[in-house]
Amino acid sequence: MKNTGIFSWIFSSIALAVIPVPGAAQEKGEGAPVRILIVYHSVQGHTASLARSVEEGARKVPGAAVTMKSAPDVQCSELLAADAVIVGSPVYWGNMSGVTKTFFDRWSTDCQVLPPSFAMKDKVGAAFVTGGEVSSGKEVALLTILAAMLGNRMIVVSEGQSLGATATTGEGKSPLSPQDLTEGRRLGERAARVALTLKRGTLPTAKP
Repeated sequence: MKNTGIFSWIFSSIALAVIPVPGAAQEKGEGAPVRILIVYHSVQGHTASLARSVEEGARKVPGAAVTMKSAPDVQCSELLAADAVIVGSPVYWGNMSGVTKTFFDRWSTDCQVLPPSFAMKDKVGAAFVTGGEVSSGKEVALLTILAAMLGNRMIVVSEGQSLGATATTGEGKSPLSPQDLTEGRRLGERAARVALTLKRGTLPTAKP
């Protein structure tokens, strides 16, 4: 009888351990969409084209709610609600464009993303750029974008190239190459997957 009582207690304890607690899934973010904000500045259309490929990659991740906007059109509410922000810019003299820099400046002036709270802290950040030449300062431009994110205590990820996705546009008369677009999709998918993993605590299975 004593042994029977002990086994009953053990099985009861195991059953209680595996019964889900109401609200626990919501606390971990399970079921909630992960918000991916893709921000870009484009003059001749090449950066916008790469941005669309980033969007395609992000949408491959189940549970990702993706928004793509030109930098001047992004509202503070959209920025602050995002779980991941992927920023793209043309390369101007080895740097991000002035429009892209103004977008980051607005974080503090308009959106009140300030220390010590750092409202973008622990959110995912990633970058992509386009430039006319093979060696036109793309990596430096990527670093300027990532530096702004790191300064805001974001978690930066890369894919495509070592620091992010890039595209060489030449004289600007030809569309982006399939390889460039593939890099963009890979970046978008990875950023979304990492953001979803951080939010839900599980690694999602990509759509085929």
